[in-house]
Amino acid sequence: MRLVLSGIAASRGLALGRARIREAHRLEIEERILAADEVDAEIARLHQAIAATRAELARLREQLQGALAQEIGEFLDLHALLLDDPDLATGLVELIRTGRYAANYALKLQRDRLAAVFDTMDDPYLRSRREDIDHVIGRVQAALLRGPESSDVIGLAGEVLVTDTVAPAELVQLSERGVVAVLVSQGSPLSHSAILARSLGLPMMIVPADALATIPDAAAVMVDAGRGEIIVEPGANDLVDLREREFAQVREQRTLARLHTAPTRTSDDTEIRLQANAESREDVTRAFRLGASGIGLYRTEFLFLQRREPPDEDEQLAAYRDAVLGMSGRPVTLRTLDLGADKADLAGIALAREPNPAMGLRGVRLALARPALFRIQLRAMLRASGYGPVRILVPMVTQREEMLAVRALANQYEQELRAEGHHVADNILLGAMIEIPAAALVLPSMIDTMDFVSIGTNDLIQYLLAVDRGNDAIGALFSPLHPAVIRVLHEIVVACGDAGKPLSICGEIASDPHFTQLLLALGLTDFSMHPAALLEVRARIRQSDLRTLRRRRTALLRAQDRAALERIVNRF
Repeated sequence: MRLVLSGIAASRGLALGRARIREAHRLEIEERILAADEVDAEIARLHQAIAATRAELARLREQLQGALAQEIGEFLDLHALLLDDPDLATGLVELIRTGRYAANYALKLQRDRLAAVFDTMDDPYLRSRREDIDHVIGRVQAALLRGPESSDVIGLAGEVLVTDTVAPAELVQLSERGVVAVLVSQGSPLSHSAILARSLGLPMMIVPADALATIPDAAAVMVDAGRGEIIVEPGANDLVDLREREFAQVREQRTLARLHTAPTRTSDDTEIRLQANAESREDVTRAFRLGASGIGLYRTEFLFLQRREPPDEDEQLAAYRDAVLGMSGRPVTLRTLDLGADKADLAGIALAREPNPAMGLRGVRLALARPALFRIQLRAMLRASGYGPVRILVPMVTQREEMLAVRALANQYEQELRAEGHHVADNILLGAMIEIPAAALVLPSMIDTMDFVSIGTNDLIQYLLAVDRGNDAIGALFSPLHPAVIRVLHEIVVACGDAGKPLSICGEIASDPHFTQLLLALGLTDFSMHPAALLEVRARIRQSDLRTLRRRRTALLRAQDRAALERIVNRF
């Protein structure tokens, strides 16, 4: 029977496949009591499943290259640490040995016990980590169900996965196996999983749980994440319509391909600057080929992860130099290290554990607290300026004293390098990433310490709305279409305009063509985004009349709720 459902697009695209229903943490796992002579074999079966899961995580970690290595590597590393936690294995073995429970049921009991502990935590960040426990135990549960000689039947070619939530690390496997789309009941379009799905070109939608529950297992499902529509058991007309839209999509891609070297100008002939975010040579190469006017955000963290000790000055110089040379004279903005206590141990940096790393010793705070570490990075960045235009971007800034301290260090190291005979460019620009509401509010009083400004929208929205975008339970609240977000963005634009300071915007909303005209209306003219989004955003800009958009700014600033903002954006 044909059924039409609605949802929110997390990653756009068209797909037709067979529904695969998976409710990993709601499975009715039968309680089975073992005979005394079965206990040792069941414990061995559990250890075998844990070992298989550990090997699966290690294999996936080795396969990651470039941007994926950082985007989902941290999730894999965290899951591996949880898997190696002796308390987890000890608790499971104890349940099997004393309660004589089968391993599958022992896993369910252990998961429920740990979930209850996390649910009682006061700190929302730690409470949200329950999701990682679910994913790890779900992997072990799947390994037990598969057995040593069976293949995993979850996620096969031509399937549409229907589930409550999906881990970022799992998306890569699903894409490689040929899964054509993912439908989830939790999350947001700006969650880590959604961002990764867009990078992989995997259609993904967020659909209310009661609507997902109406999809029968093995039913034919047509997904149109562009329209926000799902058709269960599509009819002949639906299939014809799908093929026509697929052909139109191919034509659109051909049209976009012709925009590689096209100017990025609005229809009323205003130049808009499109830059790319990067963290590897591959990203830089792709950005250059797609006509990016520069690298607006070069993340340096990937150099530090998965190491026993941080990279030395020469190793960092080599990476930064390659990025500068790869852009052949177009500017490269190098962001200083943005790691917190949750990732520092993966980078060989000894930091005390923190209850909430998102608000702890990270970004510029870590840089100033570890001057020896920061000295190496700043010197490498300054030396890279000898090979082409370099700008240095400082993350997590909240006060002018931080920028003054960084500028003093940069000047000191510049003099050191020149005395040592190194070539360093004159007048290297030093900017701040505005991603904390406090910095946005006091920007006019500290903008004189900055040569340029970059808006980090992902964290700015997260801190402004007090919503962890990685927490699926509240992911729907994470949206740029909140009056507070719009007004703060406008205040930043005004502050930079009054001070005559260059301003760019990075983060996921810069990459999403749905928000391009909203940002233009607010006065933004410099975007930095994932290379994959460059052509589509360029096409949207070329279709836009800037004068018309700017006349709608007042309506945007007066909007009282998300619904009103959505209506305005949809009219764009």
